[in-house]
Amino acid sequence: MSDSLQNSAISKVPEVTLGFWTLKILATTLGEVGGNAVTMTLGLGYLVGTAIFGTLLIIAVTAQVRTKHFHPILYWIVITLTTLAGTTLADFVDRSLGIGYFGGSLTLFLLVLTTLAVWHRSLGSVDVVSITSRKAEIFYWTTIMFSQTLGTALGDWMADSTGLGYNGSALLIAAILVFLAFLYFFSKTNRTFLFWAAFILTRPLGATLANSLDKPLSKGGLAINDITATAVIGAVMIICLLLIPQRQKHAARL
Repeated sequence: MSDSLQNSAISKVPEVTLGFWTLKILATTLGEVGGNAVTMTLGLGYLVGTAIFGTLLIIAVTAQVRTKHFHPILYWIVITLTTLAGTTLADFVDRSLGIGYFGGSLTLFLLVLTTLAVWHRSLGSVDVVSITSRKAEIFYWTTIMFSQTLGTALGDWMADSTGLGYNGSALLIAAILVFLAFLYFFSKTNRTFLFWAAFILTRPLGATLANSLDKPLSKGGLAINDITATAVIGAVMIICLLLIPQRQKHAARL
């Protein structure tokens, strides 16, 4: 391939590094406790919480799609808002509408798979290195939104319906993520599959970790107030965002 036929395309998503996964887990944990703080601690309810975070998400993701460059703070604001909106939306569907954790998890899992399938059929790849167009970005954020919502429902289902509890569920998900990391470093397993598998699973990991913090002692939690947990995790995330290098993804476009 000659250099004249290849040019560098800049993606508005960050390089997938250990720092990326650290921030992702913090964002998912923050989304769970933050969503619970608004809907339950403040008593606004799931529908109002979804409306609030959904509106903020639309504004943020519109800015993210329209910008021409990678802005780390904007990117992670959008990620965090998908976890906040995903938390309140999943709780509204599972609890208020009565679909239940398993039904909600199954429906959202199918939505994630469908979005990835349509994305692949439309653009030929779902690899994050291919996110160099507005259309790819829309697919990317749609997939993320469904996966973040799935994570809340899946985390609740694992903790409440399988007998594992929040701590047991977190340990199981963490073990699966370690296995995925092993496959990444020591096998030829498809990297795109591993990325999306890890991305989806870090959401219920954050959800179960969050529930381990704010649930009552009788349910295996630490009974930490949601507002306090939100403030502390938010502060830690801001510090990490300032300290962890954020390199934008570069991709080769033919």
